[in-house]
Amino acid sequence: MIEFKNVTFAYSSTDADGRAIEQGSISGIDLTIQNGEFVVLTGGSGCGKTTITRLINGLIPHYYSGTLNGDVLIDGKSVPNTPIFETAKKVGSVFQNPRSQFFNVNTTDEIAFAAENQCIAPERILSHIAETTRNMQIEKLLDRSIFELSGGEKQIIACAGINVLSPDIVVLDEPSSNLDSSAIMKLKSILADWKSQGKTIIIAEHRLYFLRELADRMLILEGGRITKELQADEVNKLTFADTERMGIRPLSLEDISFSRESSSNHNEMLTLESFIFTYKDGKHGINIPKLELPTNSVIAIIGHNGAGKSTLARNICGLEKKCKGTLTLNGKKLKAKDRLHYCYMIMQDVNHQLFTESVRDEVMLSMTDKSMPDEQKAQKADEILTQLDLIEYADTHPMALSGGQKQRTAIASGIASSKPIIIFDEPTSGLDLAHMKQVAVEILKLRDMGKTVFIVTHDLELILSCCDHIVRLEKGEAAENYKLYKDIAARLRQFFAN
Repeated sequence: MIEFKNVTFAYSSTDADGRAIEQGSISGIDLTIQNGEFVVLTGGSGCGKTTITRLINGLIPHYYSGTLNGDVLIDGKSVPNTPIFETAKKVGSVFQNPRSQFFNVNTTDEIAFAAENQCIAPERILSHIAETTRNMQIEKLLDRSIFELSGGEKQIIACAGINVLSPDIVVLDEPSSNLDSSAIMKLKSILADWKSQGKTIIIAEHRLYFLRELADRMLILEGGRITKELQADEVNKLTFADTERMGIRPLSLEDISFSRESSSNHNEMLTLESFIFTYKDGKHGINIPKLELPTNSVIAIIGHNGAGKSTLARNICGLEKKCKGTLTLNGKKLKAKDRLHYCYMIMQDVNHQLFTESVRDEVMLSMTDKSMPDEQKAQKADEILTQLDLIEYADTHPMALSGGQKQRTAIASGIASSKPIIIFDEPTSGLDLAHMKQVAVEILKLRDMGKTVFIVTHDLELILSCCDHIVRLEKGEAAENYKLYKDIAARLRQFFAN
């Protein structure tokens, strides 16, 4: 049994001047989770979901420092007073960013690592790996380089490692954020299997439709407090209107509708030619001889995990020098080194592109117009931060933000960029309903400013909110290329349902 008794926690952080500050996360939490219970935590970005998972697995206070009051107990034993390696014997974790929990380069070694760390017998580990591989159908992911996997494939590897370890309690933080539709269904199957084994499961999520049939309880958090508690029968009765009113994502894909007409006014095409790139394994990459796309549009790049979406995005913006292809824009043929000056990319893992000491400075860094004075840049940055509900964090160090807040900071930097092509790789990863809608609005503003926007995404709601055009990749090739409009939305929904 897991118990929270009047738990309050505030993270230790610093402001832009290096002064120590505390940022509140949860306050006065009283919560009991019974053995074998499946509990879903949801609510707005920064509401305290991740903090609760970190208190259960011991990362708070053993890794994340701050001020903790109250008691967190597992089977009557204090988690803060227990060495984290002891807690790890009972609690397995799947993080929002799986790279942060990897210790090996080879995928098979990574799957075995957690069990090896607990000194489980080698023959038992090998047996569990074989069983996990068979049940999860991940043979193609074995003996691969972690660095060559897509974000979704990395998440599946993290789940496989927990499956081999087989702890009594599993906490998951936004595990679906980078998964495609089929991988989400695979994750659902894994969760259902863990539940049938009697494991206690606590999952912090924004995407809820795949959890509807699994949740024993759903806790909705706001401002660090539990504001609503729903039992399984109440969760199943929630309508689209109910979830909209609560500010949470829909519980059914059928509730996600295309409610606008495309207003893209492109007058010429952007052409990709000879976009051919292969990773060192010689098996994975992209092969796109020619692809014509509308300028001044929002173009969704979709496809299953490993289809080549992020690889295509990296090649469009010129990050892969070995790609000899060209991009023709406004009559100019741009090679890889030229495209670096025309494209701004918001990466899937935004931690790789947060460099400065404050959120405001991060946004100003992307403003490359040397004629603009710093005062004007700061004013423009604050306007963008206000639009994205980040102005209160303007002086905060970016690495002190929650995952969703970091994502919005990177998006703010993209909006501030003066480059004509903006590329978003999973921009709504870790974002709640309200902020997903905000991002959609800001993306449409970029289009209306004359920019061409590419979005690599698995988020159907985002696509139907702001995209004009669809490119679907399959095994590195462009399988479909079509304009998005109301009558074709059902075709898109069907893809995401399978």
